[in-house]
Amino acid sequence: MRLFCNAKSAAGGLTLVALVSISTGLLEAAPAVAKTPAKTQPAILTGSAIAVADKYSADAAEQIFKEGGNAVDAAVAIAFTLAVTYPEAGNIGGGGFMTLYVDGKPYFLDYRERAPLAATKNMYLDDKGEVIKGMSVIGYRSVGVPGTVDGMWQAQRRFGKLKWKQVLAPAIHYARDGFEVSQQLQQRRDDAAKDFAGKTNFDTYFGNLKQGVNFKQADLAAVLQRISDQGAQDFYSGRTADLIAASMRGHGLITKDDLQQYKAVWREPVQANWNGYRVITAPPPSSGGVGLVQLLKMKADIAPEFKDVPPNSAQYVHLIAEIEKRVFADRAQYLGDPDFYKVPVAQLIDDSYNAKRAAEVDPNSPSDTKSVQPGLGTNMPEKAETTHFSVIDKWGNAVSNTYTINGYFGSGVVVDQTGIVLNDEMDDFSAKPGVPNEFGVVGSDANAIGPKKRPLSSMSPTILTKDGKVSLVIGTPGGSRIFTSIFQVINNVYDYNMPLPDAVAAMRFHHQLLPPNTIFWEPYKPIEGELAQQIEAKGYKLQGQDFSGDIQAIKVNGETPEAAADPRGRGVTRVIQ
Repeated sequence: MRLFCNAKSAAGGLTLVALVSISTGLLEAAPAVAKTPAKTQPAILTGSAIAVADKYSADAAEQIFKEGGNAVDAAVAIAFTLAVTYPEAGNIGGGGFMTLYVDGKPYFLDYRERAPLAATKNMYLDDKGEVIKGMSVIGYRSVGVPGTVDGMWQAQRRFGKLKWKQVLAPAIHYARDGFEVSQQLQQRRDDAAKDFAGKTNFDTYFGNLKQGVNFKQADLAAVLQRISDQGAQDFYSGRTADLIAASMRGHGLITKDDLQQYKAVWREPVQANWNGYRVITAPPPSSGGVGLVQLLKMKADIAPEFKDVPPNSAQYVHLIAEIEKRVFADRAQYLGDPDFYKVPVAQLIDDSYNAKRAAEVDPNSPSDTKSVQPGLGTNMPEKAETTHFSVIDKWGNAVSNTYTINGYFGSGVVVDQTGIVLNDEMDDFSAKPGVPNEFGVVGSDANAIGPKKRPLSSMSPTILTKDGKVSLVIGTPGGSRIFTSIFQVINNVYDYNMPLPDAVAAMRFHHQLLPPNTIFWEPYKPIEGELAQQIEAKGYKLQGQDFSGDIQAIKVNGETPEAAADPRGRGVTRVIQ
């Protein structure tokens, strides 16, 4: 079933005609008409707020707000700035998801990477049908067709107030004039360089990325200037597209045809009611939005089991692990690119279905892993090195954006004469059904490699509203840990009434069905001592992990926005009057 509808944005003064496909959740936007001057709107909040990954992107957003921009303008400026100053994860050579709430309406933009036209289901298997280690994560053949530039272009053209050149200006400045390299960025560069040594041209561009250095990127500045002058056209069919295709020729699969055919897609967000709030989150090809809703609903269904159970106690960890076990069983079986596979979203987030799944939880001991099967009856996903930012403006418009190049510095390939770091997103497909990817998560044929397919992701940019107004904007990097981390912070805020900074800083843990009955703990707040003994006594194994997210969140208290950046990262928050 399809229907035509009109959508109008007071924030950007933009009117467009959209074609909505009810059956797939796809919203295909017709080309945006020229913007008209935005009407003056009364502020409904005391200020605008941001929670971002570094201080440079915070400065960029503040500049945009002072020039009269809205949340979408600020988000696009942040994204391009992070491509310069946070090169381990910020990008124009990758892709991501953006959840928006503009003029009281929810939207979702999928600018996830796509598999090249020449991609094949078995491209990472040897002649014996076994996965070739490392081929999908390092080098040219691991690269998917980037979507970030088209995503930002479409979002800003549809909802932004400022001129395109204005939102690109901060990124061009940092690329041309440089920025000071932090200790954390150098450490991440050093760690990545060990993997790329002798395999890519990474050190040619990033060999001088040392703490305290004013790092300039003239090639990248030239690319950003062309994008500023020509829009997304330059990246997908202009000079930059030619350079990407030339760099790939003889090494990787991406051609100029791949770039010219790429388009970001407007989709219907996953929405659900929970404890008086409206949850607005990512649809497939994200598994995270569906998983987040399932976690929230299952926990609500077994609420009596949580009575008098302190957060992050042994019993709390057990009950959450039992829920997560079932969500990851569903994830492995049912989630994939909705343009190629009919994903049963409505069934997976259905109240009665989740109540049935919750009823399977054993409150006393871990369920046998083999007994936890996909619940609808049948017969993954990116690394931690993603980045997220949250934005709200004084008019109440909000953006939750998560984007990635997968591993730190992606594939390690830098496009010659551009400074563009390319993703290694092809690892997010199931190279072979049932075989874990680099993040230890398995998938099915629903997420098999195919030309033009978007790989499954856990990215879950999320917005909560109450009575039509934004209450929370939240998201994080973290691979398969993304939606479990968001879930725990939401629990902390709304179920345990923690102040936002405390909710973000609190201990986090993770369970994902496989390895069996394994609880992953983080170095920031490790599970140790008596708590560790109590969890192990229930039948769990404890295993350390290097990363448990970098939550960036904004909570609206009445008319006042409050922002919190995860102390685990180098994030920055600001409230701009």
